[in-house]
Amino acid sequence: MKTLIQKIHLGSGESFACRTYRTPTFETNWHKHEEYELILIKEGNGTAMIGDFVGEYKPGDVYFLAGNLPHWFRKNNRQRIGAALVLHFHISIFGDSFLELPELKNIGGMLSRNNGIQLLKKIKNQTASNLQHMEKSSGFERMLLLLECLQQISMSRNYLLLTENFSDAANTINPAIEKIIDYSFRHYLEPVTLSEVAKIAGMSIPTFCRFFKKNIKKTYFEFLQDLRISHACKLLTSTNKPVTEICYESGYNSWAHFSKQFKTTKQTTPLKYRKEFESDT
Repeated sequence: MKTLIQKIHLGSGESFACRTYRTPTFETNWHKHEEYELILIKEGNGTAMIGDFVGEYKPGDVYFLAGNLPHWFRKNNRQRIGAALVLHFHISIFGDSFLELPELKNIGGMLSRNNGIQLLKKIKNQTASNLQHMEKSSGFERMLLLLECLQQISMSRNYLLLTENFSDAANTINPAIEKIIDYSFRHYLEPVTLSEVAKIAGMSIPTFCRFFKKNIKKTYFEFLQDLRISHACKLLTSTNKPVTEICYESGYNSWAHFSKQFKTTKQTTPLKYRKEFESDT
């Protein structure tokens, strides 16, 4: 399948867009656009695929994505509604030299990097508030809110770097990848072998491994691990189930293996992850 090239509609008297998208317009498959994007998740949860990052998203999450960074907020199949408040702006609205002003060096530096980040703690709340005000504002106030938002983000260190300088030069994904990703989302909580996914792709195992790594920028089992850890994070933050039970419900048959992979992916233990989430809410 091709990476969808999305065109952003601007209303009369607007230089950038800030509006809420709700099911069915929330559901946009793997896509990209020239515009930078700030997105506040309002309803629903599921899996965020941003460049080569795969992880859980949930209401209240805020992401900042560089222009032309492919992404997909894939709604959980059991969720009927997904909604997000999304800001789209093209860097050209600032002209040729505005971002070169010394007062704007932090914003200019941030926009020069082809990164995807997730905002945390205070800056997440500030940005969510700014986006909500921006959606209802107009004229000069709207532009001031955009600049304030970008300045606050560029000065903050409260974020997770999800993908760094991601390159999507090919602009296309082989149709076999669509089949494999769809199969993986339906079976990632079950035992999955390279033999069966290679068969779906119609390839030998070595050819499939090279093919998947080239297209998704990670190995198949790294991708599968991300899906399982994302599911575990959802259970840790939305249920009171014991951590050991969550381990087995997330597709793992070994606590030691789950604990090691969770710490590698999230740089913390499952229990600490749950406690950090509870302290932020």
